[in-house]
Amino acid sequence: MDKLIVRGQKRLCGEVSISGAKNAAVAVIPAAIMANGVSVIENLPGIEDVSCLCHTIEKIGGKYEYIDKHTLRIDATGPLETCATFEEVQRMRASYYFLGALLARYKKAEVALPGGCNFGVRPIDLHLKGFRALGATVIEGDGVVKAYADKLVGTSIYMDQVSVGATINIMLAAAMAEGVTTIENAAKEPHVVDTANYLNMMGAKIKGAGTDVIRIHGVKELHGAQYAIIPDQIEAGTYMIAAAITGGDVLVKNIIPKHMDSLTAKLDEMNVSIEEHDDSIRVCADQALHCANVKTMSYPGFPTDLQPQIVALLSCCEGKSVITENVWDNRFQYVDELRKLGAKVEVDGRVATIQGTEQLHGAKVKATDLRAGAAMVLAALAAEGETEIDGVKYIDRGYEDIEHKLGNLGAEIRREPIEE
Repeated sequence: MDKLIVRGQKRLCGEVSISGAKNAAVAVIPAAIMANGVSVIENLPGIEDVSCLCHTIEKIGGKYEYIDKHTLRIDATGPLETCATFEEVQRMRASYYFLGALLARYKKAEVALPGGCNFGVRPIDLHLKGFRALGATVIEGDGVVKAYADKLVGTSIYMDQVSVGATINIMLAAAMAEGVTTIENAAKEPHVVDTANYLNMMGAKIKGAGTDVIRIHGVKELHGAQYAIIPDQIEAGTYMIAAAITGGDVLVKNIIPKHMDSLTAKLDEMNVSIEEHDDSIRVCADQALHCANVKTMSYPGFPTDLQPQIVALLSCCEGKSVITENVWDNRFQYVDELRKLGAKVEVDGRVATIQGTEQLHGAKVKATDLRAGAAMVLAALAAEGETEIDGVKYIDRGYEDIEHKLGNLGAEIRREPIEE
């Protein structure tokens, strides 16, 4: 177990390069087992979730090796086991993509219910509804989901609510179903598009990813492919907010600026200077920051995965801000930790009201989930004195070398083991 020690009030300046997208990587890696062959995945982030997925592939009979730190070779030459109920699977949310992938290739799958960050009810009923619509029998019990079918048959599936995970999982299963599947009210996030692009490179026939209607013409088999993951929208946003909260001047590189539109609009509203380039954004905060109101929404709206980080920033702004969380029902669990640093945040259901304070102060806090952990780091960067952050395992699930990247920008941050 590790902790991060941050001494705040250091102005961040310089350049930071963004890693591959966590949320794309955790879908693309399970998708690789749908091919009876070898895939090479580039621009992978060096994070804990990627390691868990690789171990899972190995345990069901596949092979993997790192060509370099960010390039992975996956050999899914069959046959593979269709049962994945071990510890690695239970530790992370995205393990549910093995359901869609194994069901597509072998028409059967047995996968432990996923874990990951706990910030409210996150059922996978939409995933299972989609599998059933394709003709699978799905049984839940004892923390395991079993799905099997003689064959999967394309159909029209309407999503009761927009769900990234369900959209991707149904897309995986439908890629090797008979006939045509239409997913209506589909999620439009960049990692949905990235997963579809990778599947198409493998020989799938998917159109409409990035819109609310996706059409999939099923194919009998898929082959291995070489593919590069898109940059991480949420990591990029976190470093953009880090520049703002420290009054810094940072060039955030290796990104797709279009993916950042909802955040750049808010930062501009808050009096932060934004300068866009082809694959980078410069963030300069050399003036007093203004309050702002934010509502999280599905893409292209403001991402729920940047909600804790923007709350940390608004805690340091002049005036009163209001955040409305429209995606998850209990994503403000971290607020008690933020208050320990002096933030003035009141929560009423899905709405948080933030009264800006002149100065946050160092304290001992913990990360309650991945993005909440990032928010603690951001608040600590702005705080006077030293902050100790426990629960770094959550942060490591989604941020590669966070202390080194921030340190290179001028932050005073170090990692230390927690004494038992």
